[in-house]
Amino acid sequence: MRPYLIALRAIVLREALRFVHQRERFLAALVRPLVWLLVFAAGFRAALGLSIIPPYQTYITYETYIVPGLCGMILLFNGMQSSLSLVYDRETGSMRLLLTAPLPRGWLLFCKLLGSTAIGILQVYAFLFIAWLFDIEMRPLGYLTALPALLLSGLMLGALGLAISSFIKQLENFAGVMNFVIFPMFFLSTALYPLWKMQESSSLLRDICAANPFTHAVELIRFALYTSWNGWALLWVALSLAVFLALALWGYDPARSLVRRKG
Repeated sequence: MRPYLIALRAIVLREALRFVHQRERFLAALVRPLVWLLVFAAGFRAALGLSIIPPYQTYITYETYIVPGLCGMILLFNGMQSSLSLVYDRETGSMRLLLTAPLPRGWLLFCKLLGSTAIGILQVYAFLFIAWLFDIEMRPLGYLTALPALLLSGLMLGALGLAISSFIKQLENFAGVMNFVIFPMFFLSTALYPLWKMQESSSLLRDICAANPFTHAVELIRFALYTSWNGWALLWVALSLAVFLALALWGYDPARSLVRRKG
C-alpha cells in the first residue's frame, strides 16, 4: 500500500498547492453563492412561498432553504474547475506524465478527484461560516453530519467533471461545454426551489429535476445539515458516482485513444 499512499499524498498536495497559488479561485468560489444568498434571495423571498417540507419542521426563510443548494453549487463549480485543470495538464504534457506512473489509472484519477473534493469542502465550510455571520444557522451538529454528504456529493460532481474532461481535447472548448452542464444542472434542481413548486409550473420539468443527480446531491446535503437521513438521495448520488467514474476511466483509457487515432 505504500506506493498508493505516496501517490495519494503527492497528488493531493499538488492540488492544495495549486489552490493556494490561485487565491482568486477561492474568492470566486465564495462570491457566486454569496450573491445568491444576499442579493437574489432578498428579491425571491416575497415571490416564492415555502411550505413545511422534510427535513424542516417549521417555516423557514428562503435564505435558509437555498443554503444547501449553494453548498452544492460550490462543489459543482469546483469539480468543473478541477477538470479544467486536467485539460490544461494534458495540453502541457504533465497529465501524460501522471498517468504513466506504475499504478492503476483508476487510483491516480481517484487521487486527483479526492484532492479537488477536499478543496471544495473547505470552500463550502468557509461559505457556511459567512452565512452563520449573517444569522443563517443550521443545527450545530449538522455542520459535522454534513461532512460525509459533502464528500460523497463532491466526489460525484468531480467524477462528472472528470468524465467530461476525458472527451474534450482543447482547452478552448471546455468553457462552452461547462456552461451546458453547470447551468442546466443547477437551475433544474431543488437548489433554488422545491419540487412541488416546479410541479405547479410543469410536470415534465418536475420529472427532469427529480432525475437530476445534482438534485439528489443537494437533498443529501440538506438532510445532513439537519441531522436527518435521506436514503433515496444517498442511493442516487452513489449510483451517479459509479457511472461517472466508469465513464472517466473509459475516457482516459489509452487503448481507446490508440484505436481512435488509428481510425
